[in-house]
Amino acid sequence: MPAPDQVPPPVPSPLRQPAFLRFWLARTLSTGAFQITAVVVGWQIFTLTNSTLELGLIGLMQFIPMILLTIPAGHVADQYDRRTIVRACQAVEALAAAALAVGSYQGWLGAHGIFAAVAVIGAARTFESPTVSALLPGVVPAASLPSAFALSASAIQTATIVGPAVGGALYIAGPPLAYAAIAAVFALASLLVGGIALERAPPKREPPTVKSLLSGFVYIRDHSIVLGAISLDLFAVLLGGATALLPVYAQDILHTTPVGLGVLRAAPAAGALLTSFALARRPLTSRAGVKMFLAVGLFGVATIAFGLSTSFPLSLVALAVLGAADVLSMVVRSSLVQLQTPDAMRGRVSAVNSMFVGTSNQLGEFESGLTASLFGTVPAVVIGGVGTVVVALLWSRMFPALRDVDDLAKAHAPG
Repeated sequence: MPAPDQVPPPVPSPLRQPAFLRFWLARTLSTGAFQITAVVVGWQIFTLTNSTLELGLIGLMQFIPMILLTIPAGHVADQYDRRTIVRACQAVEALAAAALAVGSYQGWLGAHGIFAAVAVIGAARTFESPTVSALLPGVVPAASLPSAFALSASAIQTATIVGPAVGGALYIAGPPLAYAAIAAVFALASLLVGGIALERAPPKREPPTVKSLLSGFVYIRDHSIVLGAISLDLFAVLLGGATALLPVYAQDILHTTPVGLGVLRAAPAAGALLTSFALARRPLTSRAGVKMFLAVGLFGVATIAFGLSTSFPLSLVALAVLGAADVLSMVVRSSLVQLQTPDAMRGRVSAVNSMFVGTSNQLGEFESGLTASLFGTVPAVVIGGVGTVVVALLWSRMFPALRDVDDLAKAHAPG
């Protein structure tokens, strides 16, 4: 038994730290406001145009800013106080929502105006997302980071579950009120971020050059743990796109109602939320890399089970397991990407990661639709699940350093 002076001090819970509580609440509010916006904008566009093509353009208006601005966004996140950047982004999102509220109330807002506001919000989110990811390691002590990452994931899952339901309820009261509420939530998130105290000083500025702009790609290429984590995320998301086909399953295979579809959509987030809280209470302290690969494999197996299921309860269980496995692997991957990256590089590396994940989400939905049109809905989901299992097996052999990661709390950034 170690001597008393050799016993490590207890790891402080992030929930007992005011800076993290502000961070968590701000992230929950901002993500929730974005989820509400997606519901309200979708309903309003379809009401105005009655066009599925116009609905598709909503995603395009968010995708274009992400492609164009992700690299400069990462550089900005490494040159300025990240709290200021996040606050500014949320303030821009609040102003865009306020403009939508005024336009809806006065009756002059049309589809083109909504698309313009969505593009502005998409551009702001492009800067906000990698900056928030890079900000978190500066908010809590290093020993608290694994729990903090899990709780941060819970913020996203909470917003994903609650946001769409709130959006639907607000839309019933009318788009002007809905957009005004969204603006208020974004503004409140911005105020909360302004009060966050940092454990470490903001990064020093570096003059922008082509080399510095692209240094995130170079860093990822040269560090196998970071490269393996990001590329595993990319291909696992790309292949495991079963949720894109949920409407088909709900109507043609499970023969449920729109309410049932909503329950199916909520199941992965519910499983993820419960798991993220469990990981916050009991962070992974051994064999984190192996557990991450097992979780990715379980994600693939759950996808296969969902694809083959014709039972609504079994499908719910499969989706909940899918969500739980996804958040476990995501917490490990995101923790490693942040902890294995020096603070001065975190914005650029997070930006590249955000771009890959965002692109794989978009392409994953396309891949699911394409394979479903070629082979049928059930084979498409099963193929995706099998592909995810294969990727987990391949990556565990291609990236042994990633597989051999043990305690996340000790995976400190080099330099």
